[in-house]
Amino acid sequence: MKILKDYSLFKLNTFGILANAKFFVGVESEKDLAELFNLSEFKQNKKMFLGGGSNVLFTKDFDGIVVLNKLKGVEILENNADTVIIRAMGGEIWHDLVMFAVNNGYWGIENLSSIPGTVGAAPMQNIGAYGAELKDCLESVEAYEIGAGKKKIFNKKECEFGYRDSVFKNELKGKYFISAITLKLDKKEKKNITYKVLADFFERNNIKVKNPKDVSDAVIFIRKSKLPDPKILGNAGSFFKNVFVDKGQLEKLRNKYPDIPHFEENEAIKIPAGWLIEQCGWKGKRIGNVGVHEKQALVLVNYGGATGLEIMELANKIIISVKEKFGLELSPEVNIV
Repeated sequence: MKILKDYSLFKLNTFGILANAKFFVGVESEKDLAELFNLSEFKQNKKMFLGGGSNVLFTKDFDGIVVLNKLKGVEILENNADTVIIRAMGGEIWHDLVMFAVNNGYWGIENLSSIPGTVGAAPMQNIGAYGAELKDCLESVEAYEIGAGKKKIFNKKECEFGYRDSVFKNELKGKYFISAITLKLDKKEKKNITYKVLADFFERNNIKVKNPKDVSDAVIFIRKSKLPDPKILGNAGSFFKNVFVDKGQLEKLRNKYPDIPHFEENEAIKIPAGWLIEQCGWKGKRIGNVGVHEKQALVLVNYGGATGLEIMELANKIIISVKEKFGLELSPEVNIV
C-alpha cells in the first residue's frame, strides 16, 4: 500500500472540481485496512472516505487523508426458493450490482438502476429513486471502526435509515469504513411500479412488466432523458433533498399554490424540491461556469472550470429564493467538504 501526497481529486468527483488531498490511498482488501489503520499518516490526519465521488462537493483542498474504497467482489450467501442473500463489497459500482441482480431475475433494486456511486456509499444516504430505497432490501452493513480497527456488522435497525439519511451520516460520520453490505432480494415477482413517472412510462408505451429488467430498462431510459451524464457535464445528480411538510403546512401552501404537487409518505407529505426550484425561475439558468440543468431543476451543473464555492454560491441563492417564495427550507443532499 502506497500513501500518495498532494493528490488530485479532480477525477474522483463527478462535479469535476479541482481539489487536492494532502494524502491519498486506495484500499483494495480488508487486509489493507488493517495496515492502513496503523499508519501515522492515517492516525494523525483528518480522514475522508471516497467511493465514486458522485455525492460530494469539494469547496477547498482536503487537509487530511482521502481513502478510496476499492474493495471488490459479489457473492451469493444464500439461495432459497423465494429469496436470495447477496453480499457485495463496498468498492463495487452500484449500477453493476443492480445489473447482476436484474440479469439473474432478482427483484428489489431494479428501481435503483443507474444511480452513480459505489456500494459502500449506498447505505450512507439510504439511496432511493422511483419509489424504492436501499433500506427496503438491505439486511446488514459491514464496517470497520476507525479507532479500534474492529469489524462490526450493523443490522437494518442499527443503520437508523431515514430519507437520504443514516447513522453513518450523523453520529457515526467518519467513525466507520463501510466494507460490504448484504441484500435480501426476491426470486418471485415483487414489482414496484406505482411511482407516477414509472407508471406513466409503462402505460404510455403499453409495456407489461414481466421481469426486473423491464423496470430497470425503464428507469435507465427515464434517467438518461432527464439527467446529464457527469462525464460530459459535471454534476452530482440531485443536489437537494425533497421537502417534507405536515397537513397544515400543505393546506396553507395549496391556498396560494393550488397546483403544488405533493405525495404522502407514511405520515409526512413530500413536496418535490425540483418543482419549488423551477417555480422560482431557476431551471435552465446559468451564472458563469455554473447553472441549473435545463431538464431537471434538482441538478446543479459545472459547465467547466467552476470551483466548489461557485456551486455553493448558486445553491445558497436557490435556497434563499425558495425560502422567500414558499417559506420552505431546502437542504443539500450532496456532502459538502
